[in-house]
Amino acid sequence: MSNQQTNKSALTTLVTVFFFWGFIAASNGVFIPFCKTYFNIDQFQSQLVDFAFYGAYYIGALLLFIVSSGIKKDIVNTWGYKKAIVIGLLLSAVGAFIMYPATAGAEQGQTGVFYFVLIALFIVGLGFSLQQTGANPFAIALGDPKTGSHRLNLAGGINSFGTTIGPVVVSLVIFGAASWTTEELATKIETNEITLITVQGLYMGVGLLFLLAAALFHFSKKLPALKSDTPFEAANKARNLLIILTLIIVGCFGYIFSTYSGTEIASEDVEQTRLIVLFIALFAVVAAVFIANTSASKNEKGWGAMKYPQLVLGMLAIFTYVGVEVTIGSNLGELLKQGSGESGLNALGLSILNDSEIGKYISLYWGGLMIGRWVGAITVFNPSKGLKKVLLILVPYIAFGVILFVNAVANSFELNFTTNEILFFGICIAVQIFGFFLAKDKPVATLKIFSLLGILGMLIGLFTSGNVALFAFLSGGLFCSIMWPCIFTLSIAGLGKYTSQGSAFLIMMILGGAIIPPVQGKLADVFSIQSSYWIAVLCFGYLLFYAFRTKTVLDKQGVDY
Repeated sequence: MSNQQTNKSALTTLVTVFFFWGFIAASNGVFIPFCKTYFNIDQFQSQLVDFAFYGAYYIGALLLFIVSSGIKKDIVNTWGYKKAIVIGLLLSAVGAFIMYPATAGAEQGQTGVFYFVLIALFIVGLGFSLQQTGANPFAIALGDPKTGSHRLNLAGGINSFGTTIGPVVVSLVIFGAASWTTEELATKIETNEITLITVQGLYMGVGLLFLLAAALFHFSKKLPALKSDTPFEAANKARNLLIILTLIIVGCFGYIFSTYSGTEIASEDVEQTRLIVLFIALFAVVAAVFIANTSASKNEKGWGAMKYPQLVLGMLAIFTYVGVEVTIGSNLGELLKQGSGESGLNALGLSILNDSEIGKYISLYWGGLMIGRWVGAITVFNPSKGLKKVLLILVPYIAFGVILFVNAVANSFELNFTTNEILFFGICIAVQIFGFFLAKDKPVATLKIFSLLGILGMLIGLFTSGNVALFAFLSGGLFCSIMWPCIFTLSIAGLGKYTSQGSAFLIMMILGGAIIPPVQGKLADVFSIQSSYWIAVLCFGYLLFYAFRTKTVLDKQGVDY
């Protein structure tokens, strides 16, 4: 087998791993409202699915950093990317297999079982954290470094395809192809006609796929271990700050968990206290970033990569970006379900949907991210200016066609979106295309434009109703889609030998997906589901600030970005 074939074989396996990340993460959007109904929990508790899954990314990256600090070697570099991915896949397989005994014999209303589900998801997330740490540099190293970005964009596109079909597949697995009314579905869950057996089967299948991928990596002897020569840079002050932050977050959520006992409805005072404690956890993250930024500016010793303000500000940007991306989709199900049974209308003034009917909208939201990422990949192929303009218009609508096709296949080849819904989302895509033309592939301009569009989308969703509000919220996926590479690129610009460590710190800040959704969930419990989307406005607001601030910082340093 030639080296080229070997690399293609490795890349094929690798993009499968990227697909898993997207499939499982986006599927949470369907799983969360189902868990709320099945386990009789409130909106905050349902968002603990994200807390467990994305919190594992943070804990996993932090543990790697602590261990590496102890042995004064980057543990992933010591293992090699290949071995790190294999271990990560095996760990995720363990988490997937644990889902079976965790839910065996569970019946509707058994809230305690829900926490075993969270443990299983946490282990899956730990594996993903290790996989992601090794997979991105592995993709770059599987060939000419000059074409590394092509491979990453391919992997990102496959990841986004996973986010698009995940909600549809999981909805079919749990609820089947039937479309029940809200009352029929509730009755089937209460009488255990719909149980967790289908979820067990899904995760058993996913676990087997994890093992297969691990075997392909491990037993392919022609695949190099691929180790980085980048030396490990100590950052004791940064490590200590992150440990303290972790203890505060664990303490806050631990306290909130302790207030949930039995099935009684909490008083208004208890709910408000829970919300305050959640905001303390959120404030702790912001305070940690502020402390790192100010302390490192006075004495940079011991702070490692955190001595660079663009990185510290970027860590909070990744935190808010992942948080807003996840929380919009994760609370979408409740937005479409919650309303007055007497009127038959949900919070947006549309017909109340049940758990089996929301999958297509969650697929559409995550599909919006796929649309933006496919458009973002156009530039790496260096098309002519004229062709690029044509592709900027055609590719988004081709991707939209893929989303509609996937949903139609799941609906027995019948289009399950109305003409008005297709028109509304088509207009949202046109706005996104306009944003791409204005940004001209410049990361700062892209962040400014899409952050502003995100703010406007959320405000329209907050102050209107009907399809206008629904598709304003759904447009959040379109505007989030291109932000990750922009933030990442700006945050590590000018870091030099600290680039590897800075990247690890940024991965830790996927923590935003664990903190912000539960905050929104509790806002929904205390106020209303629609008004809880103010948290998304604040997140986009910080990203807009970051775009302006990081430009000033990099210009002052004379860094080319």
